[in-house]
Amino acid sequence: MGKYKDCLKTRANLKKQKKHVAKVERVTRFTDLPLDLVGDKILSKVPITSLRAVRSTCKLWNALSREWILSNTPTSKRQFSSFMTMDYKVYSLRFHPHKDKYMGVYQSRKHIDILNQVEISKVFHCNGLLLCVLKDNSGLAVWNPYLGQTRWIEPRTKFHKCDMYALGYDKKRNHKILRCFDDYDIDSRKDSFIVEIYDLGSHSWRVLDVTSDWAIDFDANGASLKGNTYFFAQEEIPPCGDGSIAVSDLEDFLICFDFTNERFGPRLPLPFHSSLNEGVTLSCFGEDQLAVLHERFYTLETLEFWVTTKIEPNVVSWSKFLKLDITQHDGYLSHVGSFVIDEEEKVAMVFDGDRDDQPSNTRRYHKALAVGDGYVDFESLRKCPTESRPPLVCSSSYLPSLVQIN
Repeated sequence: MGKYKDCLKTRANLKKQKKHVAKVERVTRFTDLPLDLVGDKILSKVPITSLRAVRSTCKLWNALSREWILSNTPTSKRQFSSFMTMDYKVYSLRFHPHKDKYMGVYQSRKHIDILNQVEISKVFHCNGLLLCVLKDNSGLAVWNPYLGQTRWIEPRTKFHKCDMYALGYDKKRNHKILRCFDDYDIDSRKDSFIVEIYDLGSHSWRVLDVTSDWAIDFDANGASLKGNTYFFAQEEIPPCGDGSIAVSDLEDFLICFDFTNERFGPRLPLPFHSSLNEGVTLSCFGEDQLAVLHERFYTLETLEFWVTTKIEPNVVSWSKFLKLDITQHDGYLSHVGSFVIDEEEKVAMVFDGDRDDQPSNTRRYHKALAVGDGYVDFESLRKCPTESRPPLVCSSSYLPSLVQIN
């Protein structure tokens, strides 16, 4: 008899639970939520590296995340997420403004698992795809974080430490990799500027017929904008023994590589001239403009931010965004490695470029500056290992992509 009563109680409890669940489902079913709410309040908060897990939850979540990406809502663009390399690993980042317009940064504590077996020295972003350069120069990797696809790319000839890379696409949305390097010919005793293109569609390298009268620092990072990549360049140094031109007097400018024509464009003027002890770093400003940071640590102790009002492969115009006196903060940054700008809040995050490729017993923190009109705030990212590589942040905000790379 006791067992029978217990059975009746269990059935009654189950009926109550089912009624409760049914009631909750009618009120809070995921399918009843507006797409804007799903994108702005839920999907926008998901870490970049977890988007694949969201898609694989169920068909509904996969469809909603896809629709949110393709809708390109203003809020989804407003979320500034990015990737960075630090100490030869890749991390995801999310930037967020505070009430006082201070720009904070949230750095994932874990590096990207899919790249866990290799060391990455640089990462470049374009149209939702990332180009990763391996530290040992054995190869390249193109990665789509949203789809979870990775393609490993071998060189036509051996990759070198001084190679320069960029990722872009042509007007037909065919994605390509640019590789540039100097090749010294022993017989002629001359340096040749070699330019190669890897087409992700044909899975092949091609050598381009390119001549130049300018030079790009191999450690400089270009900025990808509307499929093309812009570089800071200088007039080629005259032959040794001339003595008529000082290095600091060389003309400096921007050069654009057009992935459709597969050619470098004309020289684009900068709104300033940089001397030998000054630095120039490029980044993106919003969806379709470029930003440049003129670093004068050792001359005027200032940081000057400029943004374009118009930019194409053959034309550019500029406007000053922010000028900051860093006299009181002398020594905090050795030089600028990379930076990002929050267009709406008019603030920037500047990452230190100090590097130590040799093992050391001393350890310090990687550093960054949050700067705005009249204020500076400091960020400590994480403690460096004995052999450190400074944070290098992608120049543009990451938006998921549906581009297939496999």
